[in-house]
Amino acid sequence: MSTENEGAAVPPEAGSRPAPPAPHPDPAPVVPPAPDFKPAVGTAPAAPQAPIGPPGESAAGSGLPEPAAPTTAPAGPPPATPPTPGADPARSGAWWSEADGRPQDASHTEAHEDSPGAPGAPGGPWAASPLPPSDPPARKRSGGLVAALLAAVLVAGGIGGGIGYWAADREAGGDSTTISALGNPKSESRAPGSVSDIAGKALPSVVTIEAQGSNGEGGTGTGFVYDKQGHILTNNHVVASAADNGKLTATFSNGKRYTAEVVGRAQGYDVAVIKLKNASDAKLTPLPLGDSDKVSVGDATVAIGAPFGLSGTVTTGIVSAKNRPVASSDGGGGNASYMSALQTDASINPGNSGGPLLNADGGVIGINSAIQSAGNGGGLGGETQQSGSIGLGFAIPINQAKNVAQQLIKTGEPVYPVIEATVNMKDTGNGATIAGNGAGGTPAVVPGGPADKAGLKSGDVIVKLNDTVIDSGPTLISEIWTHKPGDKVTITYKRDGKQSTTQVTLGQRKGDS
Repeated sequence: MSTENEGAAVPPEAGSRPAPPAPHPDPAPVVPPAPDFKPAVGTAPAAPQAPIGPPGESAAGSGLPEPAAPTTAPAGPPPATPPTPGADPARSGAWWSEADGRPQDASHTEAHEDSPGAPGAPGGPWAASPLPPSDPPARKRSGGLVAALLAAVLVAGGIGGGIGYWAADREAGGDSTTISALGNPKSESRAPGSVSDIAGKALPSVVTIEAQGSNGEGGTGTGFVYDKQGHILTNNHVVASAADNGKLTATFSNGKRYTAEVVGRAQGYDVAVIKLKNASDAKLTPLPLGDSDKVSVGDATVAIGAPFGLSGTVTTGIVSAKNRPVASSDGGGGNASYMSALQTDASINPGNSGGPLLNADGGVIGINSAIQSAGNGGGLGGETQQSGSIGLGFAIPINQAKNVAQQLIKTGEPVYPVIEATVNMKDTGNGATIAGNGAGGTPAVVPGGPADKAGLKSGDVIVKLNDTVIDSGPTLISEIWTHKPGDKVTITYKRDGKQSTTQVTLGQRKGDS
């Protein structure tokens, strides 16, 4: 956050009161070769190979106008001119300095071309207006046109809009007039569907999560109310440190704090569900869930979380991209998480992890999970690397997260769709190549598994899954995990330079391994 400079004030005309001063603002690893992404609590490199199948295998899955030039008035008093109704002969023309009787350079106001209603801006809301008629004492014109335009501009950045006003003092009687330019900002900024309206409804259902492991290590993240039974949806890497004999707390925007326990977590999806304890007095309003499949690039987004521990922070942006393959790690040396993510430029930082990404209707379309960092690695959190937002954030689509949450609440463990084949994870650009061997020398294609039944073999290069182009192993896994076990998918692959297609019925794997 920066503090903007204020414009230089224009000396007021003698005998007038200056307009009130006003501020004047100018106006984890990613699919190679993209750089790594960081989750909310650190990163770690992905394993060279990710088998898909049984345990031990990875699923393959202003400017003002120039002042009038001074003119030399003819000797003697100027010829009498009939007064114009509503005009003051002493208030028109260039900026005037009482100190030396010369017009001042308009640039001294430091107005900007993009400042709405800057003095002299054609048609601006603060353009010069006729003043009430008055009978001021006669005055000589000693050189140039006499002018006095008193204007002040107050522009409020961010969501609230702006207010402008101009004030003019009559030399006779000292009467003044104040005119509001832009209406009532309170009602405008809080209209139904505005960011403030969305935030006001969502904030009471967003919690700040503090996780602490038995060894004292931990971090801060975000979650949101999933149902009226007290379930909170968040990221796995937010609560992982407290999963085994650790401590979890969830604090609401009203300051009420509750202890919580882990119901289930899915490391591969980076999704977790926790439940509040002794929360009979808690007002639980689940956030409405949107449809992430219907999201379009350019749609407005609102992110809520606790970046760097600043609870209840609201930021805005748009959906920058869809189906962005992202691999991230919790920094604990475990297996990577994979997502076919929604990309957004809404500012999310360490501590935002697990928080909701909302659409313009206030529905949750994603769970904020990772960011691209400008430094080494990238992610939403981590006590070792406090990287900040550069406008590249990634969220788990809510349709996928909802399916995982239901599994976790029902059974306590995740279920992953698989093709039961091990693919190379470092090859990029040309597809996902089925490896020569699986973990520990086992076959790369599990005999009798979905890939084997579809006729896939070691060395085959998978280049497309349904209509999605596959450029690497992580992309393949991300796309497979957007489906459910039992779904039928069409895989396009290359073998010995020849391209073929086959249909695969996805199998399943329970739990993380």
